[in-house]
Order: sequence, then C-alpha cells, then structure tokens
Amino acid sequence: MEKLSREDLMSLEEYAQKRAEFRPRVMAHKRNRRLALGEHAALYFEDRLTIQYQIQEMLRAERIFEAAGIEDELDTYNPLIPDGSNWKATFMLEYDDVEQRQEAVQRLIGIEDTVWMRVADFDKVYAIADEDLERETEEKTSTVHFMRFELSAPMVAALKQGAALSAGIEHENMPLTVEPVPGEVAQSLLGDLD
Repeated sequence: MEKLSREDLMSLEEYAQKRAEFRPRVMAHKRNRRLALGEHAALYFEDRLTIQYQIQEMLRAERIFEAAGIEDELDTYNPLIPDGSNWKATFMLEYDDVEQRQEAVQRLIGIEDTVWMRVADFDKVYAIADEDLERETEEKTSTVHFMRFELSAPMVAALKQGAALSAGIEHENMPLTVEPVPGEVAQSLLGDLD
C-alpha cells in the first residue's frame, strides 16, 4: 500500500472546508476495520485512509502548516500503513470503569504478545507489538499497543481465494477466539494485501 506524501494531504484551509464530508466517510470506513476481541479488547486496523485522517486531524489540532512539521507527521504515521504482506493495527483494552481498567492492566501484562490472526489451517500469526517503544512495565501493561501481523505469500493467496480468517488472544487471563472474523472486516482487510 502506497505511503502518504505531502501532495496527498489537504491544506488546513481545504481540510476545514472538506472535513464535514470527509470525516463521516472515514468513520463509515473504520466500522469495517474494527475487530472486537471479546467485551474489553479490540483491534483497529489501519490503512492509507485511516492514517490520512489521523494526519489531517493532527495537522488541524496542532495548526501545523510548515513543510517540516508536515514531514514529521508523515514520518510518524506512514509506518502504520500496511506494506502489502501485513496488517497493522492498534490494539486497545477498553474498560469504561476506571477501577476495572486499573485492575485489568495489572493482570494482563504481556497480552500484546499473545494476540494472533490465523488464515485457514496455517499456523497462527502472532502480533509483532510495540516496535516503536515499550508500552508496559513490571506492574502493568498499556491500554494501547501498536501491532503488525506478517503474512506469508501462501497465506495471502489463500485469503484471496476465500480462506477463512480467525483471530484471538492466548493470554491466561483473557483467552478467546473469534472464528470466523466477520465477513465485512475480513473483506476490508483483503484490501491491505497486494
């Protein structure tokens, strides 16, 4: 999937004019890129459109219009765009209750290394998590982790031929499997694979 360049982005003025129509389109697109992993965890799969939206929102919020600042945002977010043989996702632990969340981040240390995707009968593909920086300590994990799932060429070919996709978590305190991944999510993820 092609990375974003400055030419792909709208100026602050143009984005202010088009945001009201762009934002709902992106939100609709994102609905098919969220995979619930049980009640309190989810994967939010990124792609070129979701990252363009993120960058546009950052530029808007920070009032960044100079070339160097825009390039910094591109350098930060472009690595989150899939490379054609992988999926990139934000994994989130989602607890509305503060006490529940505090307890969960203590008992779910290491969860980011147990999240997996599986194509048909191939081996599970475990997430490569938090390549940019460590997001947990000995006392707790983070509620947000950045993940990459690397697929082999035979896996990609099988998916393109309609193979089933499943996902899950193997952490002792949150074991679960989603089988199969809902059709609209699986279909959306196919678009990430060149």
